[in-house]
Amino acid sequence: MLQLVEFFSRNRNFIFFVLLEVLSFWLITQSNSYWGAKYFNTSNYYVAKTLTLSNSIREYMHLKDINEQLAHENLALNEQVARLKELNPVQAPAAYTPDSVFANRFEFIVSKVIMTETNRTNNYLTIDKGSADGIKPGMGVISATGVVGKVRSCSEHYSVVTSILHSQFMVSSRLVRSGEIGPARWQSKDPETISLMDISRYKKVLKGDSAVTSNYNSVFPPGIMVGTVKSTKIRPDQTFYDIDLKVATDFRSLSYVYVVQNRLQTEQDQLLKPIEEERQ
Repeated sequence: MLQLVEFFSRNRNFIFFVLLEVLSFWLITQSNSYWGAKYFNTSNYYVAKTLTLSNSIREYMHLKDINEQLAHENLALNEQVARLKELNPVQAPAAYTPDSVFANRFEFIVSKVIMTETNRTNNYLTIDKGSADGIKPGMGVISATGVVGKVRSCSEHYSVVTSILHSQFMVSSRLVRSGEIGPARWQSKDPETISLMDISRYKKVLKGDSAVTSNYNSVFPPGIMVGTVKSTKIRPDQTFYDIDLKVATDFRSLSYVYVVQNRLQTEQDQLLKPIEEERQ
């Protein structure tokens, strides 16, 4: 308390000067309409700027909650889109009636990415959901923009995902315009480019065409973006295009992903197992 009294005592002249300045300014704005209007407009401008800054800071502090809400909204939308695509398949005969169980076979689990790689030959991601959340090895993983990869291994609360940017990862893809189907595989060191193979040179392929997951996938729902045609090249001695796709998923800014569970995958794999053993 004594220190406060000493402070005012030492600075009494300066404090008195400031009070007089404030009083003078108030008298000017009250007695002169021009300066009163000027003060009113200026004060409103700075109050508005302060409120805008305050709201921006508040919104930034709540971005995590907003992102989580959006991720769960996307989860519901993904389930609806997958179901609608199965109920109304592209290029299906008019007489084809989809099975309701088959159409509802995909469900999604939202998860947050806690680690991702893009600069290796074989890249992986780590997500914060594991076996306790119903995740198993072999499940597909997608983002809001496209294919991400496939679950490689799980612990109780975490999972490692083989990225689409992995030399051994392939996904059956379909060009939207031509309907041609071929495997997409990462064969470069560019995290934004993958190769689409086995597309006949006698089919028309245009730059910018979309490549999506085909109906031949048991891991991914059909119609999930893989990438867009970046460039095409034909060598004289080959019957297929060399096609580069711009990857749909931006792995450098990936935050939330959706793990895809195909309820009928076990049944499908068991049915195909004898055929695979016979081929071996």
